[in-house]
Amino acid sequence: MSFYPSERIALFVDGSNLFAAARALGFDIDYKALLNEFASKGILVRALYYTALIEDQDFSPLRPLVDWLDYNGFTVITKPAKEYVDASGRRKIKGNMDIEIAVDIMTLADSVDHIVLFSGDGDFRRLIESVQRRGKRVTVVSTMKTQPSMVADELRRQADTFLELNDLAPMIARAPSQRPDRPDRPERPDRPERPTESIQADVEEEFDDENV
Repeated sequence: MSFYPSERIALFVDGSNLFAAARALGFDIDYKALLNEFASKGILVRALYYTALIEDQDFSPLRPLVDWLDYNGFTVITKPAKEYVDASGRRKIKGNMDIEIAVDIMTLADSVDHIVLFSGDGDFRRLIESVQRRGKRVTVVSTMKTQPSMVADELRRQADTFLELNDLAPMIARAPSQRPDRPDRPERPDRPERPTESIQADVEEEFDDENV
């Protein structure tokens, strides 16, 4: 990875996009290990995690993950997910957080040196170009190891550095023994376990061809 010890770093994690990429590669994310990995590369100013929540349910299956991240170094940005039925009658949930990510990157750009974006969405290419013009370096984290690739070619080319998620797996993948038997079980905020990211599937954003 191309990082410098004196750099101020901010992480922007598109939760559904990172989940989809890691799932396609066959591993779960250990978010504490992910935070520690990038904190060791420079001065970690912020780590922001974006996800949509199903708010009309008595208990959202994402709540344990959101609570754990909130207590362990991440700033969590959420909004209500939108539910609809597709043409085949299947229940679908959409939770696009692109606008929230873009606004926060532009807001924080002048306070950091290096932006790390966990997303393969090609819609972010123009955003990356804009912050680069302000003298910021941008690393995109996604994967080309899946079929089809999870990262848009134009996004990968625009980034100063593309970091293959599969190469990060030895540092940030959750060991099988760490996976809780019941990932949908509510956690106690005073003693949060590291939750498996598999519960992200309940609000996974659809990855249409236009998004990559």
